Amino acid sequence: MDLTKYAIKHAIAMMWDRYNEPLSLDDIADSAIMSKFYFSRTFRSMTGTSPGRFLSAIRLFKAKHLLLQTPSSVTHIAYMVGYNSLGTFTSRFSRSVGSSPGVYRAKSQAGGHALVGRTRPESTGRAGEVAGCLVAPRAEYHIPTRTYVGLFASPMIEGRPVACDIVDGSGPYTLRDVPSGTWYVRAVTVDTREVDPRPWARRPRFLGVGENVTVRQDGSSVTQDIDLRKATPLDLPILLALPELDNFDSYDDPVLRLPDRDCRDPVAAAFDGARALARVAHRRRGGTDGFNAPTRAAFGTVPQPGSG
Repeated sequence: MDLTKYAIKHAIAMMWDRYNEPLSLDDIADSAIMSKFYFSRTFRSMTGTSPGRFLSAIRLFKAKHLLLQTPSSVTHIAYMVGYNSLGTFTSRFSRSVGSSPGVYRAKSQAGGHALVGRTRPESTGRAGEVAGCLVAPRAEYHIPTRTYVGLFASPMIEGRPVACDIVDGSGPYTLRDVPSGTWYVRAVTVDTREVDPRPWARRPRFLGVGENVTVRQDGSSVTQDIDLRKATPLDLPILLALPELDNFDSYDDPVLRLPDRDCRDPVAAAFDGARALARVAHRRRGGTDGFNAPTRAAFGTVPQPGSG
């Protein structure tokens, strides 16, 4: 892992740990020991979105879990995840998850989140279609899974997709009646057996990120194959409510899945050392690589003080 990627992952980990605090862009960039301008550009290139949008997604994701794990009121949960306005929280949650906080809680407890897109509508000819193949890692072919694939207006898997399909296992998919415009292709693969009975403990088995597609109003078809892969810390949390991730249900063989943690490696150790150096050194910005001067010195990219 290179230093830049580790720094971005470290900043994301900080957002997960301190999502309930009023974090500024300066706070997040400082955790990566980068200038905020370089940090913003690098963060977007690696995640597909801005630090602020990523933090907002984390807060809403945490709110989903608190709604299911606790009896706390919606108002209390809004403040717990860093919102100062109940109205703002409710509107953003409803837009991203697909239902209001109260309805989301009730549907999850009743197992009422439906399989959207299972029945394909008849084509109206109003626009085009996107089709392709979902390709899972070969070693995982024997595991029963279901994949949701959809087109979204932003890189996040949030809100109702403009078109969607559901595929059991992997294989071909088709998104019909796609409005003209440029859309983000996203896929989520979930297990259909051995699922933890607690929704907040579940994770998608795979994610798929396709290239952006532009659909024109001429009925043409766009081909987009999607390679499914394990999720990484750079992936945005899934906000759209999906049955296998958000419904309470009973399963015969529950398995607890814990998120993977990075193993300690030389880059991690070096990064932590650079952060310690940056805290005690004189704070000054500079350089084209976006890192603070003490950090570049620690990694030998500029002469260290006292060197000849």
